[in-house]
Amino acid sequence: MRVNSASEIAQLSTPEKILLVEDLWDSIVADESNVPIPQSHVDELDRRLKSHESNPGNLLTLEELQTRIEKRK
Repeated sequence: MRVNSASEIAQLSTPEKILLVEDLWDSIVADESNVPIPQSHVDELDRRLKSHESNPGNLLTLEELQTRIEKRK
């Protein structure tokens, strides 16, 4: 899909906008080495991995996870 201006994007239907976003995303992930990862994300992933490695059986059931999510609403 080819779009030359923001006004053209505004005229697209919702399904066309979704396709445009998919095309944009595909072009970004085609060269993911150019996508910076914030250090805070790297740190959090490292923290979670260490936590899992030290307590591999310490997992939530699906029901426990759903309950926690519902409590946050």
